[in-house]
Amino acid sequence: MPYDVPPDLDSLSLTEIAQLAQDRKLPPVASWEPEHSGHSEMRIAADGTWYHQDGEIRRPAMVRAFSSLLRREGKDDYWLVTPQQKLWIKVEDAPFIATEMTHEGSGETQRLAFRVNSDDVLVCGPEHALTIENRGAGPMPYLHVRDDLWAKLARPVFYELTEIALANAAETGDDEPAVWSDGMRFSLAAML
Repeated sequence: MPYDVPPDLDSLSLTEIAQLAQDRKLPPVASWEPEHSGHSEMRIAADGTWYHQDGEIRRPAMVRAFSSLLRREGKDDYWLVTPQQKLWIKVEDAPFIATEMTHEGSGETQRLAFRVNSDDVLVCGPEHALTIENRGAGPMPYLHVRDDLWAKLARPVFYELTEIALANAAETGDDEPAVWSDGMRFSLAAML
């Protein structure tokens, strides 16, 4: 399935980013129930790097293709699913990393957009919520990607988000740093 990598987020408006996200068609992995299952001999490291038999998958197109087949079942079971087979894949933390962010507006009219390491672009809001979770390494920010799949925010992206939250708090006089996107408020107080 061909997929053109979108340009840098900074060169796009949030409306253009939202349209790119809407236009991306993913396979219906949630509806596939193949008879055959096994182990993919693959893993996604905590830093978002994909491996097969301990060799790094270096081709971004391969990561994009595999990520479109990803499905989560239960708390820690991740699968690569096709109509013919379902292969287990080890995920050390989150299957995606949010590697880039852009924003427009301020306060309650603010909108945030993210790119994840599979080159998916997402506008944070009701469908792509931002949350703080402690998965054993202390509180970390995560962004909902789709179904039960999440992206951990890369450190530079989190720092950028923190700057916005602190600026919002200073502007409003609020003691709790938070960001807004698509009409939703996301607190970062647990991280700061």
